[in-house]
Amino acid sequence: MQIIAHDHATADQAQATVLPIANDAELAELVAGGALQGVQRVELHFPKFTDGRAYTQAVLLRRRYQFAGDIRATGDVLIDQLVHMQRSGFSSAVLAPGVDASAAQRQFDRFADFYQGDVLEPRPLFARLAQAEALLEAA
Repeated sequence: MQIIAHDHATADQAQATVLPIANDAELAELVAGGALQGVQRVELHFPKFTDGRAYTQAVLLRRRYQFAGDIRATGDVLIDQLVHMQRSGFSSAVLAPGVDASAAQRQFDRFADFYQGDVLEPRPLFARLAQAEALLEAA
């Protein structure tokens, strides 16, 4: 996941076709209207850290609508949310003002593997281990 300090957030604005989506928007209507056509990045906004609707939007964009571009979290983004954001389908995040980007990156070192499946790896840990074991036995 690309972590962007708040004061560096506007540096790449001109390089991509960006679609900001409000966290109360109906994705089905946007997709049906062709809003994702040609879009390179979708920005999902967290108005406050307790509002998690953008997580659902990210999962839907990745799984249901097969969006392969950048999904960026903006707004009140704190470091303890980043790992879950990545597991939900976000590929970049703009940190809230005053949040240390190096401390944010360390979150990913703390959580290396997960039992449950997610957007990145839909198989739960037991299924991944069983497959690896079967491959070893077959070799």
